[in-house]
Formats: sequence, structure tokens, C-alpha cells
Amino acid sequence: MRFVPIKNVEQQSVLSLHRVRQGFVKARTAQANQIRGLLGEYGLVVPQGIAYIAQRVPSLIEDAENELPGTFRLLIQRLLDYLKALQAQVDEIEVQIKA
Repeated sequence: MRFVPIKNVEQQSVLSLHRVRQGFVKARTAQANQIRGLLGEYGLVVPQGIAYIAQRVPSLIEDAENELPGTFRLLIQRLLDYLKALQAQVDEIEVQIKA
């Protein structure tokens, strides 16, 4: 049996920050994949990577030539806003971890 030293309150707090950050990163990846998949159903291909979604999706939403329905455009914009909120959470927690 291996014994592990008991962690103090500060160590537990830092470990909690890491776990929560990892959860937000996982949710952010899932959100990006969902956006990419929904756009793929309409024949619009976005390369893998969070940066590509942030760069290309707004222009795809505004492009009138791709014949996306108005409700779908609103839906993708809502999903994109949620993705940005997740990114903000990840950034805030990273600042806390570094501090």
C-alpha cells in the first residue's frame, strides 16, 4: 500500500482550479466540434482548431451566398457566443493558476 501525504487547503485549491479548467477545456472542445459538425451538414467545412472557428465562422454566418436559413445562422451565432464564454472562463482560470 502506498501512502500519500495529506494535502493542505492551498494545495487542494490549486488542484481544484486545474480540474475545473480541464472541464471548461473539454466543454470548449465539444462546443467547437458541434459547431463544425452542424456547418458540415450544410457543406461548409471548417478546419480543426478553436482558432479556425473564431476566424471563419462569423464570415460564414454573414455570407448571404451560402443559403443558410436565418434560424440556423442565429443558432450558430448563439453556439459561437457560448464558445467565446467558455474561452473566457479558461482564460480567467489560467490567470488564477499563474497567480
